[in-house]
Amino acid sequence: MKTQAEKAAAFEALHAAPGVFVIPNPWDPGSARILAGLGFKALTTTSAGYARSIGFPDYNAGRAAVMEHIRAMAPMIDIPLAADLEDGFGSKPEDCAETIRQGAEAGLVGGSIEDFTGDKADPIHSIERAADRVRAAAEAARKLPFKFMLCARAENYLHGRADLADTILRLQAYQEAGADVLFAPGLNTSEEVREVCRAIDRPFNIMRGPRKEQLTVEQVGALGVKRISTGGMMHAAAMSAMIAAGKEMLGPGTFGFAGAMPHAAEIDPLLGKGAAAA
Repeated sequence: MKTQAEKAAAFEALHAAPGVFVIPNPWDPGSARILAGLGFKALTTTSAGYARSIGFPDYNAGRAAVMEHIRAMAPMIDIPLAADLEDGFGSKPEDCAETIRQGAEAGLVGGSIEDFTGDKADPIHSIERAADRVRAAAEAARKLPFKFMLCARAENYLHGRADLADTILRLQAYQEAGADVLFAPGLNTSEEVREVCRAIDRPFNIMRGPRKEQLTVEQVGALGVKRISTGGMMHAAAMSAMIAAGKEMLGPGTFGFAGAMPHAAEIDPLLGKGAAAA
């Protein structure tokens, strides 16, 4: 099994290498091992998927539970694990710094901090306050004995603020504050993504791709994107299959879903392969 420092070096190298890479979001140790077994080179947690897997809506798991979740996942795979660290689990810069320290102790080699306030009436921190939060997180990351890839998120588009100019200003402020990776979830079009990528000089993360377009991994990479995450989509895909199966059993009383699902002979080898994936 690789050390945390070795995983950190591998994660940094993925961001420096040519081309785009996909970093999907498992929600538990089993899904992490399956994705690693399929051949993905790095993974990142999903706040929504994990919270829903334990019976809560997104943002309701809490930092203590999230850290236990990371401790359970990180040693199960031999590839880098980053995390969705939500709003840093507190509004103050020191909250964000403490979250980075705890995440690293739990086994992370990367993680994101967003500028969402948690208040629907006033959902986005000012640029200055948000940059201070990123700066504190970056300072905590730099004190670690390995490279921690800090991702800073500009959440405008997820909260009814489709303001591209302000989003770009935020991302530029966050890179100056020390972020290694930048993320603006919810961008609508390829042109918006291109504009963002032209305006920053850090690797850019996107969730799936532009919201209003269905692009391939190669097409998203051609926009200037470095990495593609999936947020809660992997968990939602699994839950969609379960809901459909439940409706089929309760409705017509049939088991047609069983014909399309993978069998243990496919799943179990991936669990083993994922434990040693390099």
